Amino acid sequence: MNYRETLLSPIKIGARTCQNRFFMQAMECNDEDENGNPSRLTADRYCRLADGEAGMVSLEAISITRESRSRDSQLTIMEPNRDALKALVRKVKERNPHMLFIFQLTHSGELSHPGFSRRVTVKPLHGYGGDQLTEDEVGKIMDDFVLAAQIAHDAGADGIDMKLCHGYFGSQVLRPYNDRKWKYGGPWENRSRFAFDLYERIQNAVNDKNFLIGSKISAWEGFPGGFGTAGPDSPIIDLAEPISLLKGLEERGAQFFIQSAGSPSITISLTQVDRHIPYCSYLHQYFAGELKKRLKPETVLIGSSFTPYRNGKNRLCAVTEEQSSLLGFGAQCVERGVVDMLGLGRQSFADPMLPRKLREGREGEIKWCTVCDNCLELLIQQSQVGCCTYDRYYTDVLVETRKQKGRLTASHT
Repeated sequence: MNYRETLLSPIKIGARTCQNRFFMQAMECNDEDENGNPSRLTADRYCRLADGEAGMVSLEAISITRESRSRDSQLTIMEPNRDALKALVRKVKERNPHMLFIFQLTHSGELSHPGFSRRVTVKPLHGYGGDQLTEDEVGKIMDDFVLAAQIAHDAGADGIDMKLCHGYFGSQVLRPYNDRKWKYGGPWENRSRFAFDLYERIQNAVNDKNFLIGSKISAWEGFPGGFGTAGPDSPIIDLAEPISLLKGLEERGAQFFIQSAGSPSITISLTQVDRHIPYCSYLHQYFAGELKKRLKPETVLIGSSFTPYRNGKNRLCAVTEEQSSLLGFGAQCVERGVVDMLGLGRQSFADPMLPRKLREGREGEIKWCTVCDNCLELLIQQSQVGCCTYDRYYTDVLVETRKQKGRLTASHT
């Protein structure tokens, strides 16, 4: 089976059919309006992904609250946002009715920006902290997640990714570091209760077999006490709890999972592998394979960190460019049962048309992500985010961001 045939083959996710093996990751872009509604830039971005014929696309991390969030201009999913989200889905679906469009629901917790929101925590982490949440406050957060899932369903989304990764609230509760003696802390049965109870509540509230539910998880956060470690003060990899989490969520109706690793605010090079250490991407495929072999055959596992492989020009040694390219190695991972789909993040900025170009035999026209990570710089600086290499608009945003940063630095010296 060649890579084109493999990557363009359809796959069932729950009761739905995904047209190919390309999944476009949730990528925050800081371009929403003052009420957290999608702007024209937001709509245009997802319409381009629809035109590019991705099998499934995730709406960027959309916050269930305005009170605690990591981005000043972040999408929110609350009652006031209902109509705007419905209009966004309708517009995207008009461009490509076959593409599955899901929403990634999030709460930032200890990663909330204290400059414009309330930073909260389940247990203070060195360097972060925040107001320690009570059980009642966590109950309110769970209520907001359930409401957000209902709004996503009503807006016409095909499903949700209940975010349990990258250091945001879900992973903060799940990690061994959360050894605080409370309802959702200490032993695994307490920490996992948060995710398990939430899944059950969402399933009961939505009650639609066609509505997909799954989660993105960090198999290993890469710091002492992080998720996927051997204990509250150990950095050593132990996948027992990640595997238990996936199996428990699978029992509660999860049809897909998105594998990731790291916590970007702490271990960014693990989450978003940079071009100087491309071999760290292999860790992601290892984690994916270990998770995949424990899941039911019908549960879809989406892998991450395929962007750094590019067109084979990636600084990987002891392997040919063809074998180590995104398309070649990605297809191999699908064929060998390591993953079912390829998750693309930064590459989706560089060329949202990749799946369509592959279908049309135009691989030579694909714009490959250079892994410059200028898009990450824009995200960190709270600027609008896009590809600074191939889109002049975002090149100009980057230049202006650096000028502004320089002015701010000069004013404090």
